[in-house]
Amino acid sequence: MRYKIKEFDFDSDSLVLMKNGEPIAIRHNEAKVLALLLENLDTVLSKENILSAVWQDKVVSEQAVFQNISHLRVLFGNHAIKTFSKRGYQWQLKVATQEETLSFTESPLTAEPAEKTIVRAKSALLGNWPYVLLMSMFVFIFAVINWPNPSTGEGGLPIIKLAYIPFVDQQATTTLTLDDNNNFDFSELTDLDSATFLTSAELEYPNLSEQHPFVLAGILRSHQQKVYLDFVLKGPYADWKGQLHADSTQALVQQLEQHLRQPFIYQFLSSPQSPEFKKSSLSIAHQQSPQDSIILGQLIKAYIETTELDKAMVLAEKLATNANAQKDWQQLGNALLYQSTILTRKELYELSEKKLALAIKSFEHINDLPRQADAWNAQSWLDHQYDDYSAVKASLLKSAQLAFDAGDQLRELHALTYLSVLAHKHKQENDKYGYLRQAENKMTAYKLPIYHFAKVPFHYAIFAKTPLGKEPHLKQVLAFTQLTPDHWVAQSSREQLVVQYLKQERLAEAQTLVESVKTDNARNSYLKTLLAKAKGENESFIRHAKRTFEQAQLAGRHTLSLDVALLLRSTPNIEVNYDFYSLYIDENASAYWREANEVKLLALNL
Repeated sequence: MRYKIKEFDFDSDSLVLMKNGEPIAIRHNEAKVLALLLENLDTVLSKENILSAVWQDKVVSEQAVFQNISHLRVLFGNHAIKTFSKRGYQWQLKVATQEETLSFTESPLTAEPAEKTIVRAKSALLGNWPYVLLMSMFVFIFAVINWPNPSTGEGGLPIIKLAYIPFVDQQATTTLTLDDNNNFDFSELTDLDSATFLTSAELEYPNLSEQHPFVLAGILRSHQQKVYLDFVLKGPYADWKGQLHADSTQALVQQLEQHLRQPFIYQFLSSPQSPEFKKSSLSIAHQQSPQDSIILGQLIKAYIETTELDKAMVLAEKLATNANAQKDWQQLGNALLYQSTILTRKELYELSEKKLALAIKSFEHINDLPRQADAWNAQSWLDHQYDDYSAVKASLLKSAQLAFDAGDQLRELHALTYLSVLAHKHKQENDKYGYLRQAENKMTAYKLPIYHFAKVPFHYAIFAKTPLGKEPHLKQVLAFTQLTPDHWVAQSSREQLVVQYLKQERLAEAQTLVESVKTDNARNSYLKTLLAKAKGENESFIRHAKRTFEQAQLAGRHTLSLDVALLLRSTPNIEVNYDFYSLYIDENASAYWREANEVKLLALNL
């Protein structure tokens, strides 16, 4: 339910409070008390009622109710909540309400006034001006130096040189090709198909990237006289994904080209970006193209990545509002899926489940099987939180079946391997091995590249109870990923082995493993840091640690940057700025990271 109170807007589902269109800080229990008061406008709620509804089984004193009521009065004014002696509390201010629904004729979301959007856009631009300036410089440098074709198209923008794989639908009845025009110079890659490329990108893209740094692939489908496209644009440092739909393939191509004409996309793909820079560049792009749902979705994900969940929720509401206005079931489903993710991060599982149910209904309207599979996959985590393994299993098997029906091999395999992991967590011995074997058999049947098979020994390593038991499986992972050493399972396995070798003082084996890596990235620099520390090479340790810290920050790997900061802070007799790393930990450490490093932090009084 959404409530309008003077200049405030409150969503009792997401527990997000906004004032004049901007999210404002409110504690979780305060928001729950506010929701309870607004849901019972005609009732005087006793302290016992509030304690039971908000704190449930937790033992707290009545003082908690008084404190939360006091904080709400600071926000809304002393007259907002009336105290009835020996009876309780009741809301007093005028409230307008609005239900949520999936109907496009009666939108559940209040459209945001244009002037508020403009005010917030200006505020975001002013607050991020250093990043705005940097981004503008990077875009200019990229356009002048790195653009593959120096000639210009419409509006003075460079002609964009793209390689693409023809788009084919699942039944192979429709093929969509792209023709050169005033904005694009297309190179058709006829020896590949999109489905194969998307399941083999770790191997295929490096072979193409020198000649074709940007490769476009996608899957077509039709439903109720509309054509839908899921596309992926691969670049040197990232992927750009989105969904489009239109009444005809010609209109779909026009939409795709209009979207891909935006220069910032290629800068986004061509250099590593810190989360802050990513947010700033996406914010600018969103202000320039406010109706582009793909950009808005990417911005929402960027805010989720940096755990700015209230801001992410506001933007997800905006995406849903736009989707309702355009009668766009695809983007409405995406918005609801984002909202569910945010609510799950906030541990509001019941509310998250409601959003997922609405998302599934949206995707069912357009027969979007992959996104339905995603929603059921997300539902399995909620089932896990309820400690309901039978529901976990049902949700993930549903996800796997939907992915199979869509011909989406990677989503299907992810559901099966994830089910194996959750079966392990729930001590379901037969299922954890059974579904892992089923996934392996599927990989064989689909003739997937060998690096996909690395997930099988990786999961066996998860199941192993001792470091000695894990070691052969982790080595098998590295054998399977010799051609793809930067794949996440390879990097994780390599790090686990190096840590194990160093603990066991097997320095020669650790050094051989560290020297085998060639890519200069944060995780590989971290391995060099650990090895230098173990060997007592302080100068090398400091150099690699600082390099890791910088790379981790740039790549948005907050946990790794915190790990290195703690490592530097806890190493005595080295020449580093201890105060800087202490302050970084103090300002950036999450509760989860603090809990995992509690002993080390206590030893340092951090």
